[in-house]
Amino acid sequence: MDKVSASRYHDISCGHRVYGHESKCANLHGHNYRVHFTVETDSGEANDLDNVGRVLDFSVIKSHLCMWLEDYWDHRFLVWKDDPLHSFLMDLDKTIVVVPFNPTAENMAIYLLEQVGPVMLLGTRAKLVSVKIEETRKCSVECKTVI
Repeated sequence: MDKVSASRYHDISCGHRVYGHESKCANLHGHNYRVHFTVETDSGEANDLDNVGRVLDFSVIKSHLCMWLEDYWDHRFLVWKDDPLHSFLMDLDKTIVVVPFNPTAENMAIYLLEQVGPVMLLGTRAKLVSVKIEETRKCSVECKTVI
């Protein structure tokens, strides 16, 4: 049976530093990220589309996943809870977002796929199956659900 997916991207600006990085990414810096969300129906089958013929309306992807990015990561600074600078940064700015992972694009994508997606899509007919993060125009990562 054919598989059908629906995708939507969202742009955010976000700062981070990669603790332990061997080069300049260990410094405080930021990116204009483009985050692509791809969803499938719970079964993943083309014959399981809704009565209109959709996996999920694009506005639902926006309201559930894109707006999560807006609310929690856009124009914020992500710092790993184990980063030695995390307490210092929190003292400087209470809007710092402390995350349970070193904020590489790979770890951000994994977190969105495994933690955010299942919660934010609960009650819909869809599941998040892929997250692609473009950190720059030339550099991106993609995390996919393995079945």
